[in-house]
Amino acid sequence: MEKIRVDVAWCNKNFSAQLGDNVPGAVVFTANTPDELYKEAKETLEFHVQGMLEDGDEVPQWLVDGDYEFEYHYVNVAALIRICEPLISIAALSRATGINQHQLSHYANGIKNPRPQQRQRIVDGIHRIGQQLITVV
Repeated sequence: MEKIRVDVAWCNKNFSAQLGDNVPGAVVFTANTPDELYKEAKETLEFHVQGMLEDGDEVPQWLVDGDYEFEYHYVNVAALIRICEPLISIAALSRATGINQHQLSHYANGIKNPRPQQRQRIVDGIHRIGQQLITVV
């Protein structure tokens, strides 16, 4: 099974995404919510592949067969926080990371960009919340 990298950013109150280099052509799309993002990735790729086939372009067989899965990469911290927003509040993320809610809000809105170590604290905090949820029986 082939993995297709999806680079996701938060820009102008929307998710914007681009499919990886193993997909021929430039494929970009936008979405308002995480659920729309996942749906658009699938539908946009299927539309792109169908268009390539209709145009007589060469298409890798794994794309024609649908033998792939998406691998999402959040290229800015705003996208990372926004993708978790339906599940994790800024307050919960603040408690898990020790980062001030006001600062997290600036990151989520793209007003400020954190240093790499701050980004890692956010990722670690999200993972910590996930680990706590997994222990619930």
